[in-house]
Amino acid sequence: MKYLVMVQGTQADYEAMRGKASANSPAWSEDEIQAMFAYMGAINDDLSETGEFVDGQGLAEPAQTRHVTLGDDGKAVITDGPYSETKELLAGYWVLECESLERVTEIAERVARCPQPTGAPDYPVVIRPIMDGSGDI
Repeated sequence: MKYLVMVQGTQADYEAMRGKASANSPAWSEDEIQAMFAYMGAINDDLSETGEFVDGQGLAEPAQTRHVTLGDDGKAVITDGPYSETKELLAGYWVLECESLERVTEIAERVARCPQPTGAPDYPVVIRPIMDGSGDI
């Protein structure tokens, strides 16, 4: 079974990683950022070795996001980010192929233990099974 494992974040979190603290997130030091990247890199290496890693990427900050909807007239309405009404957005993901929900949950728990500065917000790691076709609905 394939699973989508997602981590979340906000625009303030990306800014904190660039050294700008906010009420919700302390500024990250360069050492803390390097520790996070090393930790996530080790997870990726381990999952590649076990054959469970299909794909994984970090995503650009919400400020580089674009939402496209249709207006009442049927024309595209394009809005650039970030969005004050939006809380957390997808910050990164893995597509994993695991034997069971229990196994992918073990991996998500490891992801949740990623080092970060004291006082940084904790977001859940979200697991979603990937459907293999319309028969999975």
